[in-house]
Amino acid sequence: MAVGGWTFTLIPADVDERPLPGESPGETVLRLAVTKARGAAALAPNSSIIIAADTIVADGMVQLGKPADAAEAETMLRRLRGRSHQVFTGLAALRTADGSLVTDRCQTEVPMRRYSDEELLAYVASGDPMDKAGAYAIQHNGFKPVEHLEGCFANVMGLPLCHLKRTLDHLGVPADRDVPLACQAAIEYACPVYEQVLRGEM
Repeated sequence: MAVGGWTFTLIPADVDERPLPGESPGETVLRLAVTKARGAAALAPNSSIIIAADTIVADGMVQLGKPADAAEAETMLRRLRGRSHQVFTGLAALRTADGSLVTDRCQTEVPMRRYSDEELLAYVASGDPMDKAGAYAIQHNGFKPVEHLEGCFANVMGLPLCHLKRTLDHLGVPADRDVPLACQAAIEYACPVYEQVLRGEM
């Protein structure tokens, strides 16, 4: 995890990721992150810090996973066009030595632009949406589905690193570099919210 300077080992966590009845996307990501952390802890060496995360793209209470085929990708992108939806990430950090657990959650509002049918169909034909929740990659240079974002870009792209930093700070695991600066350089995005995140305001 070069952005924060942390070293890590990957441990797979076999978890049923289906939401529970009546569970909101924000509740689901936190529950799954904790479940993954506890599952991985059983396989980790003693005195480890386990970091687990789960991300959901949602339109209200409707969770948008990876499209099964091109038709579903097209349907998702038409649904999202010209509207805002949400990306939620739940984080869990577990210290195996004493069982201490810290959780956090990031929510980003994602305003999609009114891309044309031609742009939409060309993007679907490229195959890029097929392994993406919500059927898009915010960082795609050709499609560029979002014109202006005011929240955490890294959350939509993969992992909210400032939220991770503050989570690990609670367990006494500091980063050895400036995480906001390194994150913005890596994703080429001038983040307007990192100071609020690090202050615990969002």
